[in-house]
Amino acid sequence: MTPPSSPDPESGPPARPATGRRRPDAVPVLSTGTLDDVRPGSLLVAMPSLTDPTFAGTVVYVLDHNDSGTLGVVLGRPSQVEIRDVLPGWCDLAVDPGVFHVGGPCETDTALCLAVCCAPGGDCGLRQVAGDVHLVDLDADPDELVGRVRGLRVFAGYAGWSPGQLAGEVAEGAWACVPGHPDDVLSELAGPELWRRVMGHQTGRLAVLSTAPADPTVN
Repeated sequence: MTPPSSPDPESGPPARPATGRRRPDAVPVLSTGTLDDVRPGSLLVAMPSLTDPTFAGTVVYVLDHNDSGTLGVVLGRPSQVEIRDVLPGWCDLAVDPGVFHVGGPCETDTALCLAVCCAPGGDCGLRQVAGDVHLVDLDADPDELVGRVRGLRVFAGYAGWSPGQLAGEVAEGAWACVPGHPDDVLSELAGPELWRRVMGHQTGRLAVLSTAPADPTVN
């Protein structure tokens, strides 16, 4: 039997055993989505780097997106104008607060209405945007929607992007493109509170951003 050989003094000390320390986890990549994620019913959530006062800290519900451009309405930006003072027939179907919400900088004298429907059915002035969310024809009879909607919001104006404009802003990281939910349309939350709630529903680093100020200019 061959005896074990002695360590070679020139080969250095034997390797030390692992200490058991773990390599720190890699920081997850911040995924904000792409233009392919933009579709009716999705949300454009302003990233903290977007400092344009028109859209800083906003959540935009997308109404339409095609080769001609993109349309949406800003959520959670209530005005002081009561619905009952302008569209009295619709105020009883509106959720609190029963005021016009500022939907965006385009055509602010135009009223748009979004309803979340529980039983749309029939021709009652509704046009589906996505899922249970429908655009409402404000020239229709509001009585026909009683029992068909769980609530509605009325917006003054809308947000619009010409072809290629939104693509550039998304590529610059100005917007996160995330799925929307009907409850986002009817939420009583406004401004930074709505922004943080939507961000908090996301995953990864987007969710972490929910603790940051929606509009860094007010920090």
